[in-house]
Amino acid sequence: MNAPAYHVMVVEDDPHLAAGVVENLRAEGYAVDTVGDGRKAVEWFESHHCDLLVLDVMLPGMDGFAVCSTLRERGTKTPVLFLTARGDAADRIRGLEAGGDDYLAKPFHLQEFLLRVRAILRRWDWYRASARTQGSDVLKFAGNEVDFRAFRGRSWNGEEQELTEKEAMILKVLAEKPGEIVSREDLLEKVWGYDVFPSTRTVDNFILKLRKRFERDPATPVHFLTVWGVGYRFLSGDGS
Repeated sequence: MNAPAYHVMVVEDDPHLAAGVVENLRAEGYAVDTVGDGRKAVEWFESHHCDLLVLDVMLPGMDGFAVCSTLRERGTKTPVLFLTARGDAADRIRGLEAGGDDYLAKPFHLQEFLLRVRAILRRWDWYRASARTQGSDVLKFAGNEVDFRAFRGRSWNGEEQELTEKEAMILKVLAEKPGEIVSREDLLEKVWGYDVFPSTRTVDNFILKLRKRFERDPATPVHFLTVWGVGYRFLSGDGS
């Protein structure tokens, strides 16, 4: 693999597992740092940045969900891959709500782990390249404005909006096909990778969040329209 100079931070308190993960990442050409404590991970991000955070859930100091939530609240957009022995659906959803991008249950095969790392970085590269090359970096519609580079926006009533990475990516996918039906499966595959989360309800929850941010009446949307049984359609006009 001719990997770009990606930088990965691994937060894992099991020294043997951490050593194996770090060794394999470095063998693939990634630069890697590692810590074994949740609070130390948060402190590390105060003065460093990386392209991917590999994050255990059960950590001393602060658990992985809290680490991810804290970083998101502070504006960190770095993709997060959770590693955990707790692999049931409820924990996957909790990881998503905390701002995670993927979730791999222990024990796992190292080759699967590396494939997921590549997939996350590929999606992240797609988003950044798309924000630069697909028309404008800024989307304007019906008094709303979204800057895809900064994950920031302003709603029709002037309220400032701080989007999550996933909200921005979903909006970007929809906005690239105005008026066209985009299936939930297509959104899952493009934004998360199809098999990451157990239900297309994941997409529905994010559409609800976008409606609350940018629809004048979220209960009667005119921009983020549901196509029942299929997916969603984005319209930039005022619905009149």
